[in-house]
Amino acid sequence: MTGERVLVTGGAGLIGSYLARSLVADGADVVVADDLSGGHRDRVPDGATLVETDLTSADGVARAVTDGLDRVYHLAAEPAVNADDRRAQVKANTQMTYDLLERMAAVGVDSLVFTSSSTVYGEAPLPTPEDYAPLEPISEYGAAKLADEALISTYAHSYGITARTFRFANVVGPGQRGNVIADFVEKLRKDPATLEILGNGRQEKSYLHVEDCVAAMRHVVREAAGPLVTVNLGSRTTTSVRRVAEIVSDVLCVDPVYEFTGGDRGWTGDVPRMRLSVEKLSGMGFEPPGSSDAAVRRAAEALAEEI
Repeated sequence: MTGERVLVTGGAGLIGSYLARSLVADGADVVVADDLSGGHRDRVPDGATLVETDLTSADGVARAVTDGLDRVYHLAAEPAVNADDRRAQVKANTQMTYDLLERMAAVGVDSLVFTSSSTVYGEAPLPTPEDYAPLEPISEYGAAKLADEALISTYAHSYGITARTFRFANVVGPGQRGNVIADFVEKLRKDPATLEILGNGRQEKSYLHVEDCVAAMRHVVREAAGPLVTVNLGSRTTTSVRRVAEIVSDVLCVDPVYEFTGGDRGWTGDVPRMRLSVEKLSGMGFEPPGSSDAAVRRAAEALAEEI
């Protein structure tokens, strides 16, 4: 890794900033590209160069992807599964990835690491392996991620780009906002007596701490071979939304009454039950550490100090 020049798109966000920090620590020359709409400037680690640019435009991508890069880690995305402007979300995410691939080919960058999502599977049997088919996402976010994967596959098989694609479970950690853990912390800071929970609370998903996520990504990038490799990243266990509420309440030392909005999912496009098979990851020599409960607690403890 020492001496490599790499680009991390979305490197001011949760996963991107941890990845950038890990790469800098290993001696890489790291460039972070981010428009700071969802990330924060102070997350960019010392030793990395920040290029503040709008990656939803071809000109913005061209500012970030320059000759001399050894690898691009593409984490930037419009992330909300239940976005208000779903058309804009699909257009932004797919266009960004296509522009990035075109620019990489134009300047001779031939290595890509892409962060996809468990949402590409839709409501699939559990645990879901990487070769499960057909892929039937139920949200525009999942559909866009699947379209991104298809574009990357095309460039890997037809245009000489080596690609590593990761399908994430729920990645959690310090500084995160807009997910269930941060939402519960914020609600309980305002009212420790009651807690609104979207859906029926029985939604079951796997959680992975951001530090473990980055460690797994870097391991696969080192070990994988071939033009295109797709790997699930998650834990072997799941945690219910109600259990997340119990963990957050315990961390905050409160005992609220739970109020459920009802239904088997929290919002349109929400997959009520998700657990990814991690046998492929394990077979590559990386055993997912800990449980979903442990990842949720680590994140809740950090967020409790921040919020």
